[in-house]
Formats: sequence, C-alpha cells, structure tokens
Amino acid sequence: MNAPDPFVTRQAQMVDYRTAPSEYRHWKLTFDGAIATLAIDIDEDGGIRPGYKLKLNSYDLGVDIELHDALNRIRFEHPEVRTVVITSGKDRVFCSGANIFMLGVSTHAWKVNFCKFTNETRNGIEDTSKHSGLKFLAALNGACAGGGYELALACDQILLVDDRSSAVSLPEVPLLGVLPGTGGLTRVTDKRHVRHDLADIFCTTSEGVRGQKAVDWRLVDAVAKPQQFAAAVSERAAQLAAQSDRPADGKGVSLPRIERTDSDDGIAYTYVNVVIDRAKRNATITLKAPSGAQPTDIAGIEAAGAAWYPLQMARELDDAILNLRTNELDIGTWVLKTEGDAAAVLANDALMLANKDHWFVRETIGALRRTFARLDVSSRSLFALIESGSCFAGTLAELAFCADRAYMLALPDDADKAPQLQLSEFNFGYLPMVNDQSRLQRRFYEEAGPMEAARGAIGQALDADAALALGLVTAAPDDIDWADEVRLALEERAAMSPDALTGLEANLRFAQKENMATRVFGRLTAWQNWIFQRPNAVGEKGALKVYGKGDKAQFDMNRV
Repeated sequence: MNAPDPFVTRQAQMVDYRTAPSEYRHWKLTFDGAIATLAIDIDEDGGIRPGYKLKLNSYDLGVDIELHDALNRIRFEHPEVRTVVITSGKDRVFCSGANIFMLGVSTHAWKVNFCKFTNETRNGIEDTSKHSGLKFLAALNGACAGGGYELALACDQILLVDDRSSAVSLPEVPLLGVLPGTGGLTRVTDKRHVRHDLADIFCTTSEGVRGQKAVDWRLVDAVAKPQQFAAAVSERAAQLAAQSDRPADGKGVSLPRIERTDSDDGIAYTYVNVVIDRAKRNATITLKAPSGAQPTDIAGIEAAGAAWYPLQMARELDDAILNLRTNELDIGTWVLKTEGDAAAVLANDALMLANKDHWFVRETIGALRRTFARLDVSSRSLFALIESGSCFAGTLAELAFCADRAYMLALPDDADKAPQLQLSEFNFGYLPMVNDQSRLQRRFYEEAGPMEAARGAIGQALDADAALALGLVTAAPDDIDWADEVRLALEERAAMSPDALTGLEANLRFAQKENMATRVFGRLTAWQNWIFQRPNAVGEKGALKVYGKGDKAQFDMNRV
C-alpha cells in the first residue's frame, strides 16, 4: 500500500479563508438601497471541524470567515450601502457567542488563532466606520450572549428587542471560567463607558441585562417592543446612513476568488510569493512591484477593478498571512522581501493620494491599512531583507517598518546594484498601526528631529548608509558580511523560545501609544490566552470542560 502523500494530507487539514456568498452556510446578505442586512442564520451541522453542533446561533472560525468575506463584499461591491444592519435569521436568539463545545475540543493554538481573527474582524468593522463612513447597527431580535454581544459591541449602535426575555450578557466568567475573548470587557468600558461597578455585576452574572435597564447601564442604545422593532431598526438605520458619504451612484467592484498555487513548500500568487523552509522554520514572503501598463487616472483605476495592483496585492498578502498563521504553526520567522520597479510602486502611491477621496481608492487604502495591521499583530518574528533588486518604496517600505529588524545590503563600490529605500507620504500616517500611530512614529517615538529628517528624505533614493544614518534600518552589512550576518540572525531567532518571542515582540511593537484596539490585543488577549490554559478552565473538572454535562466545575482557589 502506498504511503499517504504528506502534502495531500496537509492540504486536507488546512483552513482556506477564501469564500463567496454562494458558498455561505451561516450568513444571509441582502440589500435595499443604502441599507444592507447581514442576518446570522447558522447551520448547526456546518462546523469547520467535526465534533460539535453550532446550536443557538453559536459560531466557530468558519462563521467568522464568512463574516470577513461579507464585509469586504459590502465595502467594495456595494458602494451605495451606507448602513449595515447585523441581525439574526432565527427567532428569539441573536447569537449565543463562540461555540463552547468547539472551544472544549480545540487545541490551544486553534483557540488563539480563532480569537485573534475574530478580534481583527470586529476591529475591521470599527475601522470601516471610522475611515470609510460605513455605519453598523446591531439589531438584536433575541438573546445575545458572549461573542454575540461582542459582535454587537463592534457596531456603532445597538438596538435590543424588549420582549421581557431577550437580554445581553457576557457570561464567560460565571459559566466557563474564562473571559470574553474578542474585546467584550474592553468595549464595555472603553467604548460603551459602562460604569466599572455595573460592568462588574454585568460580567459576573450569567442571566444578563434586558429592557430599559440595559439602556440605563449603557449596554445598548435603545430598546423597542416586538411590534415596533422592525420600524425602529429602519429608522435608526436611516439615521446612521445619513451620516455616511458613501456614493449612491458608485459602481461596485466585484471581488473574484483569490487565485493561488499551493505546494508543500509555499504559496504562489500574482504579486505575493511565499517560500517555506521547514528545516529552518522560516517563510520568505516576497511582494512584487506592479509590472506593465498601470492606470494613470480614476477611469483607469475603475476599469482595473479588483485587478488594480494595490488592491490585488493587499488581498493576496492578507490571504498569505492568514494561511501562515493558521496552517503553519511551526514556521516562527517570516522574512519579508520585495522585488521589482520601485518607480512603479511610487507611481501607484501618487495615484492613490491624488484620488484618496474617491470611494474605491479609499476602500483600497483601507484594505492596505488592515492588511499591514494584521501583519503587526501576528505572533511571528518579522525580519526584512533589503537586497539588490528590492523595491522597498512607499507602501512597500511599510514592510521594513513592520519588521522587528530590517537589514539592508551595503554595496558602496557598486552603486548600480545597491538596493535603495524610498519614502512617500504613505509612510506618514496613511497606513497606521492599530494604535493609530504610523510605523515611523512608533520607530522614533514621535520625536520631532528624526521624524522631520525622515520626511525630508521623501523623494530620495536612499542607499544603505543613508538609510542607516536616518535610523530607517537596523543594520547595513556589506556584501562580504551579508550572508553570514543574515544567517546568524535567523538561526539565533529560530533557537529561542517561541512563547518568549511572542511576548517580546508584542510589547516592543506597541511600546508607546495605547488605545482600545491595543488593549484588546495586548491586555485582554494575553489574559484570555493564559486563562485558557489553566486547569480552572480546561482541566478535567475545569468549567470549559464540564459545561453542558451536568457536572459542577471544581476550581483551584489559589489566586495566581
């Protein structure tokens, strides 16, 4: 009997983040002029992994993959939409949150990746509201618990049906011995401004809060009786739509399936190439510059649609990041490279800036912003290598500033082959990290001198010495030392504790500015991941393990 092909086996186990509305099992997406409705109607038997049923509109990673796709469909394919109503297709239940039995049978790594992707999707809702004017209304037509309420919290407004039974709740602490892992605690305080003592009661009681009390505590914005609920949803959706500047007459851009070629040692796209070295436990991610004729005006951009370089590159990079994070847990270092014509990259930057207020360009910049932000929060070591033939320019220079270290080859005796680093306005605030800082502001702690020097270098082709003098790269070895320095740096990184590196990198990448998003990722996620590994949650008699079995959790009462 032939042994199974390891690549075929691995492919069968991989998570694919590509989907389309025709493939949805859990969401129904409809449109009515300026209002889109996303109804969560989960197929109980449609779990992404076997072993559990998605009862009571509870969700797993597959549900969030569809939500992520649906949001992008609305952003790009329906510019006329100004408000998204998120509601339930089931009677008397909005969403009961993450599926408990899924969490109980999942590995810790799976739970971490699930929570992070869910966080990013919720943050993406808020990012779109802030930057693109697309508003979100949570229309809670039934009970809303845990992660379901956290989805509602990401919306601009929350309307709850006042039927004497439907409540909002975050019951993870009393029921499961864990925490609301997709930003619940943080949004209740930082966003909803729920008083901390009331939030303490809310988060330690399983029954939740309903009716006018939920309004008084600021847990929801309004309630409506069942007979008036539909009218109240329509009225609030229209009010939110009036705040948006998305064009009623915009022509949508269809998002085709992202094409890629998978192999045992990598993934190949049009503008992104991933090569995996399993022995060295690293992946080299190379972003290519555009080639051939490129659009020069808004008509050309619209004609290119999803094939327009900045958008296609962003979609491919996003898919690559998600694939590596979920499917390649042993690959701890990502080596970031670029190749191609820097002038072509900068020309696209200039075109985007000249048309930044056009809805399609604005959404494309948003896709770039969220993709680079996903890179920032990925728990992998990031090393940028700026070599001959590189095009770390403008938007692609952000890769060097995302990196934990950036090495640039110095070739003082061969100027024609010497790599160059070039800045554009995109490096000064158009693609901020989740803490709202540009990566250069983070790099220089917003100090005026280095920032002014960097801004003064816009338009210059900086060689290794010039980039090093400006503090834009970590080191600039010459061609004699290059191979050994890079090899040693990567080998040393691969020998270190992945856990320690994850903590180190997350702290150093977000060292100065804090906001709600960084607290979700840094404070809440760290605590949640720690709690998820403790016996009180996942031990034989832990709350997460005995949930639904009729047994009482047994806690180790020592405070740690």
